[in-house]
Parts: sequence; structure tokens; C-alpha cells
Amino acid sequence: MQFNTLIKILGLMGAGALFPFSLAPYSIWPAAIFSMATLFYALGNQTPKRAFWIATLFGMGMFGVGTSWVFVSMHSFGDVSIQFAIVGTVLFCLLNATVFAIPFSLSASFPDKRYALLLGLPALWVISEWIRSWLFTGFPWLFAGYSHTETWLNGWAPIGGIYLISYFCGAIAALLAQALSHPSKKANIISIFIVGALFLGGYFLQKVNWTEPTGKSLSVALVQPNIDQSDKWSLSMRNQILEQLVIQTQPYWGTDIILWPEGAIPAIYTQVTPFLGKLHEHGLENQSAIIVGLPSNTKPEGPYYNSMLALGTGKGRYDKTRLVPFGEYVPFENLIRGLNNFFDLPMSSFSLGNKSQLPLAVKDIRIATAICYEIAYPDLVARNSRNNNILLTVSNDAWFGDSIAPHQHMQMAKMRAIEAAKPLLRGTNNGITALVDHKGLTQQQLAQFESSVLQTTIRPREGNSLFTQWGSWPIISLCLLTLLFLICNSLKHKRMENL
Repeated sequence: MQFNTLIKILGLMGAGALFPFSLAPYSIWPAAIFSMATLFYALGNQTPKRAFWIATLFGMGMFGVGTSWVFVSMHSFGDVSIQFAIVGTVLFCLLNATVFAIPFSLSASFPDKRYALLLGLPALWVISEWIRSWLFTGFPWLFAGYSHTETWLNGWAPIGGIYLISYFCGAIAALLAQALSHPSKKANIISIFIVGALFLGGYFLQKVNWTEPTGKSLSVALVQPNIDQSDKWSLSMRNQILEQLVIQTQPYWGTDIILWPEGAIPAIYTQVTPFLGKLHEHGLENQSAIIVGLPSNTKPEGPYYNSMLALGTGKGRYDKTRLVPFGEYVPFENLIRGLNNFFDLPMSSFSLGNKSQLPLAVKDIRIATAICYEIAYPDLVARNSRNNNILLTVSNDAWFGDSIAPHQHMQMAKMRAIEAAKPLLRGTNNGITALVDHKGLTQQQLAQFESSVLQTTIRPREGNSLFTQWGSWPIISLCLLTLLFLICNSLKHKRMENL
């Protein structure tokens, strides 16, 4: 391999590796712009094949750093060897990098015009993110828009959601790439004006109230038990875990909502029916709704669901509709069960919940629920939050240890609150447990890796943002139409040249 080629490969991977530093916990938002601009600059005047490989190398750097926590999950908590975890993590990153790169091969089909790259490259970035949100059940991680969860650009989220902000990131990066490849004082001035308009537009949109307060408030206690993952599903630890949860809850009876996180009860519903019955009675006696996470079923033999169950004065049950591959279900189960302990993790045989479920309810307040990484799906949360008053998300991020994943997960939850313009409760096993307001601002938060309870007050809201009503389809459709126009225009010019 020639030295110049090696430098280019390392440069592309390095540019990709820079991208995750724009996201939580680092939140250096310009890192995304410079990273994306490097990719866009490298894609100029390439064949489809070379464009694909350029984007793949960039994606390997991006996912290699941004999802490095996969190694932690596999090795530290999945009971697999270091060698298997390394290979598994590399393959995971390579798969995601490949899916990420495929749309960018279309960049070679754009007209060789400045406007084509300025419009087309941001559209390709958004389509790449969108494909990753549903292909192979979806992995909607490392979206560019999350880098602006706490900047003025987030004012656009209630209108077009995360993909619209990602598009703006792509547009700014494309302007920067054009400034580097075709320097022009006039173009630079126009670029500065466009970037300024986007940020100022977001600033003024932040002042808009897309929803209205209901005039009510609910007292809340979010229980963070901090149960060690190795003890979580140990039969010998079950009673001790249940006792700890009861002791932590005891001072907060009388609170409107008491929340136990995802899978807080380490047993299926039919194994702990008497225990749940006592919780329900305590809730009624104290006028409290207690919402608990557990594997639910109606028959001992299943099917099983990852659920949130409302007891006491609360009503309803929510079954998770997006399952984590290998964590909650095993693809090609009959073929790979037993090959490795990682494929036989506890609670990895869940069934999908119904897509149309009634919201949980406390008094007359309707609660839109998302379990674990469901919060990463903007359209799922938008649909569930429609006409509801607060968002609720729960997780067991103990699988990620002391990595960057819980911070990324929390950042996504904050963006969902901004998109829906509704306050959000986030309950976790070991952090990050928090209350987020309808503007995406963290009001209160517990420290990670501590057994504690967050006592707070939430103020429900009514109404719907534009994004809640329309979802991502307007921006996705715009990007697809843009790509279709550019490719057809390019083909037209080529036919005319051949005449």
C-alpha cells in the first residue's frame, strides 16, 4: 500500500472518529460539522465505488468511537471472551459503516454543479440516517442532529424533528466543504448569511410554545435501585432486590407517581402476582400510582413481553414494540442458541407488543411510554406522544457500564422531549435518571451508579407540536425528491452531451 493511500485511509477514519465528540458526553457540536465537511470534500468527483469506500472508511471511524460501548456490553456483561468481543464489535461497526455508506455512492450521480452538492450531500446524510433507523430492525444511533440538542438549532425540532436538524448540519458542512474546494469571497458571505439565518431562526423558534400547560402538576418519585447486572436475574437475589425496592419506595407513598425502571422486578408477572397485588393495594391506600418495569405474561409458558405496568391509582400496561437484537430476542434463534453465552442472555426471548396500545394513565393525565432504546426512534415516540401529556422512558443502562452510551441515550431522550414539546421522566437502574422539561432542559438528575430516589414535580402539557402530528415524512420526502431531481437532471445532461 502506498504511503499517500495509507494517509488518506487514516484521514478518513480519523474524520469519522471526530464525529462522536459532537455528541454526549462531550457535546462539542462543531466537531460534527468539520467531520462531515471532510467526508463531503472527499466525495467530490468520485466514482460510485470509490464514493462507497470513502464513506465506509469514514463510517468505521465514526462507529468505532461512537459505539465502542458494544465491547463493554459484550465482554463485561455478556460473558464473552475479549477476543470474541473484539471481533463482534468490529463486525458490528463494519455492518453499520456499510449501511451508512451505501447511499453516498449516489453522490457520483450528481451533476457537476455547486448547487447539486449543496443540496444533495445533506440529503444523502439524512437518508443514510433514516435507512439505519429501520434496516435490520434499526439502529438509530449517532445522528448529526443530536449535536444540537442544546444549541439554538434545537428550536427547529418541534417542526421537523431530528432529521431536519441533521439536514441543517449537512448543509453547513457542505458549505464548509465548498469553501475549501472552491474559495470565493461572495460565496463565503452567502454561506455565513445562511448559517446565521439557521441559528437565528432556531433561536426565535425556541420562544414558541407548541403545547400548553394543563394547569396541573404531579409529584413524582423516580427510584434508581442501582442493582448490579450480575445479580439482576439471580434467583437467589430476587427477594433481596424486591425488598430493596420496597424500602426505597416506603418514604414516598402518597406521591402521585412512583416509578421503578425497566425490568426492576426480576421475575415474570405470574411468578410475583401476590407481590404485585400488595403494591397495588399500597398504591390505592396512599393514592399513589406505582409504575413498575417487569417481564409480563398471562400464561407461565408465555408469550413474554418487556412491559411497564401501572398499579395503585395508575391504569394500563405498555408492552415494548421495538426489541433489541440478541438482548431481547435472538435472530435465527434455532441456529445460534447455545453457540455462545452471549446468545443465551437472560430475558432474550421477548415478543413484540402491539403497535396500537392505550397510554398509561394517572388520574386524567395520559403518559406516552418508551422502553429502553425505543426512545431513539423519533417517529415511534412522536406517534405515541400524540394527544398525551407527558413522556416516560425507562431503561437499564447497566449493560453499558461506565461508557459513553448512557449519556448518548439520555441525549436522545432530551431531543424527544423537544420534538414533542412535552416534559419527560426518565427512570433507570443505575443512571441517568432525570426530569426533562418540554424545552429539553434537564431540571433534576441523579448521579450515576448510586442507589437513590429523585423526588420532583412534573407539569403535564396538552396539544401537539408539528413534528408530533406529521413525523419525519416531510423532511424524508424532501430529501428523496431532491436526490431524484439531481440524478434525473444529471442523466438528462449526459444524454444531451451524447447527442
